[in-house]
Amino acid sequence: MRLLALDTAMGRCTVAAWDGSRLHARSEVMARGHQEALAPMAAAVLAGAGLAFDALQAVGVTVGPGSFTGLRVGLAFAQGLGAALGLPVVGLPTLDALAASLPPGPGKVASVIDARRGQVYVRLFDGAAPVDEAQALAVEAFARRLDGIDGGGRLVGTGAGLFTVPGWAAHPLDGPTPEALIRLTRAGLEDGGRAGAARPLYLRAPDAVPSTRLPGQPRPARP
Repeated sequence: MRLLALDTAMGRCTVAAWDGSRLHARSEVMARGHQEALAPMAAAVLAGAGLAFDALQAVGVTVGPGSFTGLRVGLAFAQGLGAALGLPVVGLPTLDALAASLPPGPGKVASVIDARRGQVYVRLFDGAAPVDEAQALAVEAFARRLDGIDGGGRLVGTGAGLFTVPGWAAHPLDGPTPEALIRLTRAGLEDGGRAGAARPLYLRAPDAVPSTRLPGQPRPARP
């Protein structure tokens, strides 16, 4: 199966391609600029794999949580490819992809993204199986939750280093690995319930909101 998987959800732009037998990937750290970088990176990775866009059989893309702008860039590109080439587009939850980036092993895994403003986006896993839904929590609230889990486990993601809870080992990671992206894309195709669910997962409202004033309209008087 020939697959393309994309991640622009956080501070990294990653493109991974599977040619049926080997992984080809490129990943760059970037706080912004995903829109300009993504298409050339995808073209370069596919060329290195000896594949054309029309040879692909599916596209996977991270859907969040993550950066509002980054998510829109990745989703728009993936959905555009899907529409133009008639490909299924598989939504990859960012927290799931982070958890899948760790080596397989027993025990609990907590995927944690630093959401700023004293919050984290989190999801817990028992081995590879999720035990709850993705949610936004205060850092202190999640630290208390971790402290109450017997046996500890592994923390992974941009927020892993925020916690020093006994029994929990931190694995800071600024984005899912290419291997995890391809593996989850393939799994999503095999699971008909996830294929095509490429919709953004936002866990809180955007920091920037449209103005309610018309152009030239004066600001309302303060009481």
